[in-house]
Amino acid sequence: MARTGVMKKALQIEAASEQARSASVVVDAMADEGLDGVVLSFPDGTSVALPATLVDVVRQTAGELANGQSVTILPAETILTPAEAAQLLGLSRPFVVRLLDDGEIPSERLPGSRHRRVRLSDVLAFSARREQRREGRRQVSDAVAEAGLPY
Repeated sequence: MARTGVMKKALQIEAASEQARSASVVVDAMADEGLDGVVLSFPDGTSVALPATLVDVVRQTAGELANGQSVTILPAETILTPAEAAQLLGLSRPFVVRLLDDGEIPSERLPGSRHRRVRLSDVLAFSARREQRREGRRQVSDAVAEAGLPY
C-alpha cells in the first residue's frame, strides 16, 4: 500500500493581500504579550475563551501572514520521509540522508526495510540548531568587520 504524502495533508495557508490585511488587524489587536482572555465569538452567539497556547498559535500565525509569509500547519509528531524532510528544510534529499546517517537528525528504519522515517519535531530541532549556528557565524563575522581585522 502506497503512503500518502504528509505534505498533501498539511494545511497550507497563503498570505493573499486581503488575508494579510486581516492578519495585521489581528496582530495589532493581540500586540500585548501578556494578553489573556481572548474570546472567539461565532455568528450564532457562542463564545469560547481561547487557552494561552492557542492565543500564542494565533498570534504567531497572524504575524507570519501579516508579513506576507505562508504558513504550513502540521502536528509536531508527524512522521516524514527523508524526501519530505528535505523539502521542509530546503535541502536536497541526498544531503538529508547524509545528515540522517551522521545522526544530525534522528531517524528510525522501518522493520525489514531500508526506508526511514523522521519525526517533524526532530527536523524542526535540527533547523533551529542550524539557524543558531548561522547566527553565531554572522555575529563573529560582524565583530571581525567592526574591529577592522583581516578576515
